[in-house]
Amino acid sequence: MSEAKADATLQHLAAELGAHLAERGWRVSTAESCTGGGVASAITAVAGSSQWFEVGFVTYANSAKARLLGVKEDVLVQEGAVSRVVVEQMVAGAQAASGAQLAVAVSGVAGPDGGTRDKPVGTVWFAWADATGAIVSECYVYQGDRAQVRHQACVTALRELVRLAKV
Repeated sequence: MSEAKADATLQHLAAELGAHLAERGWRVSTAESCTGGGVASAITAVAGSSQWFEVGFVTYANSAKARLLGVKEDVLVQEGAVSRVVVEQMVAGAQAASGAQLAVAVSGVAGPDGGTRDKPVGTVWFAWADATGAIVSECYVYQGDRAQVRHQACVTALRELVRLAKV
């Protein structure tokens, strides 16, 4: 996929998300690790996003996940940052800190290094929190280089936010 087409996909999803959020009077927050703020960047590239984007946390370091989002340090040690329980704690922390109706958390191994047999490069965990505080989490294993993994993760994060905003 060309860079222009990739950017257009993110722009389309972010604009659709914004339309649904604005219609409902809702706000969204993000908690990102491997995407480095890419989801928040796509969202805030949409004109008028200040009406529906609350805050983005880029918590690359485990200490930031614990300090800013309330991820339990023992969980980070036992499970690793790329895990269901960590993204679930990240999204809960982002939603609690922001008061936003929707939130997403992303943590993964974008590469080219850092993968293991259990968590190969391309492994990305997501968690989404809806307006009731219910949390859904999923793991994907993407193919491609670092930029491609990060892009695919941003698309996945936004697609599910759009779905949640429509409900």
